[in-house]
Amino acid sequence: MSSRLTVYNSRDGKDGFIPGLEDSGKDEKPNYVLSISGGKDSTAMMLEMLDRGEEIHSAVFFDTGWEFPEMHEHIEKLENFTGVKIWKLHSTLPFNYWLSARPIKRTKGDNKGKYYRIGNSWPSMSRRWCTQKKVDAINLFASPIKNCCHCIGYAKDETHRNKLKLKQSHCYPLQDYGITESEALQICYRRGFDWGGLYKHFKRVSCFCCPLQGLNELRTLRKHFPSLWQRMIDMDKSIPVNLGFKDYTTVQDLEKRFENEEILAGLPGLNKRAKEK
Repeated sequence: MSSRLTVYNSRDGKDGFIPGLEDSGKDEKPNYVLSISGGKDSTAMMLEMLDRGEEIHSAVFFDTGWEFPEMHEHIEKLENFTGVKIWKLHSTLPFNYWLSARPIKRTKGDNKGKYYRIGNSWPSMSRRWCTQKKVDAINLFASPIKNCCHCIGYAKDETHRNKLKLKQSHCYPLQDYGITESEALQICYRRGFDWGGLYKHFKRVSCFCCPLQGLNELRTLRKHFPSLWQRMIDMDKSIPVNLGFKDYTTVQDLEKRFENEEILAGLPGLNKRAKEK
């Protein structure tokens, strides 16, 4: 039996959004479009919605090109398990191009419209161009869908994140179901989804090179996924005007810091570990 989900419209309100009605017209129901990041929460959302009899119109996964390899395996497994087609969306241009090769124009001031830099550099809290590319692609996908309602996998203990700028109505099924982040992970584990063990190393699984990760997560990435860490170093070197990866520190700076930490702790560095494998 399908449950009634709380649907919000996209107009700004006191808390970012104003609650809307489930039905936009007489005898019409929302067409639920699931935004699947591939992580535990969006996966649990999809599984729970199907278990509760919700009718899913479609599901989308935005491929940045920066995902863990295990994430693509997970998306394929989820698609096969549920029988729901998961559409793969992409940026109009590769993320590496936006990172280090895209000519950037000034958007204000006397030199507005003039090119002044090559590459967006790494995203940051105040410069989340990567998120905007994802939102733009999802909005484009959903634009022709009548009575579209985006389903976002934010858990019960993540209501502070309910600030997405989507053009269509949206809802947070896990919050309506009262499911927390930890419960979402267990739901996935019970269904046989384990991401190749990624959640044993990380609390969140997004892009492997996300600058919003904590230092401990970056240390974990460097230790357990050295090839991805080396890829980050190479990406960092390719940026003509590097505005910093984390707190204005580049990945190359972090590599020197982590190497020094290992030297002080009497541990072998990354290069030595690589040679031993």
